[in-house]
Amino acid sequence: QVQLVESGGGLVEPGGSLRLSCTAPRTDFSINDMAWYRQAPGKQRELVARITSGRNTNYPDSVKGRFTISRDNTRNTVALQMNSLKPEDTAVYYCNKWPPYRTATGIYWGQGTPVTVSS
Repeated sequence: QVQLVESGGGLVEPGGSLRLSCTAPRTDFSINDMAWYRQAPGKQRELVARITSGRNTNYPDSVKGRFTISRDNTRNTVALQMNSLKPEDTAVYYCNKWPPYRTATGIYWGQGTPVTVSS
């Protein structure tokens, strides 16, 4: 059974930082590419960071230089360090593998963790 548990979100002022954490299934964790996604109100979910099994990372231009993804294979966790946050980073953040886990009913998503950037 797939279970993804995200945490660490909250309210932060522009320019602030947050560190998100996710616990993923242990099975095959070390060989899966993992990722963080976000979904802002009224918008589609988008990929914001990806880390391969070999720890190569990539980011879209919108967060490059501000966000850093990391993984701990001993704890099957993935983290997202977010610095210099902007109001446009406001969204619910989700972790998943890349490509995302699929179940019999479709793509599995955890509850996510909300991030609000506002003064």
